[in-house]
Amino acid sequence: QVQLVESGGGLVQPGGSLRLSCAASRSIFSINHMGWYRQAPGKERELVATVTSGGSTNYADSVKGRFTISRDIAKNARYLQMNSLKPEDTAVYYCYADLNGLGIYYWGQGTQVTVSS
Repeated sequence: QVQLVESGGGLVQPGGSLRLSCAASRSIFSINHMGWYRQAPGKERELVATVTSGGSTNYADSVKGRFTISRDIAKNARYLQMNSLKPEDTAVYYCYADLNGLGIYYWGQGTQVTVSS
């Protein structure tokens, strides 16, 4: 098992940047894949970005070129750098981890990101 705690959300103007953090309760080195989903009001949860233990990344088309997922193994943390934010990026962002690639996801509590002028 793993506990995940997100931080870094907030209110930002369009075009601004935020960095989300996801701190894990155990080493992330061997976790099969981790990443971020988001859920906007009235919409289904959608994948934002994911990275495998081997370093392969995948991004939603809507965030490619603007968001970057990274990790700090020493701190057991993953990050989502979000640049050129748009109002449509407004959502609750959830960090997740799939320890063994079996489709059993552990979730963080979520952090609100609001993009508005």
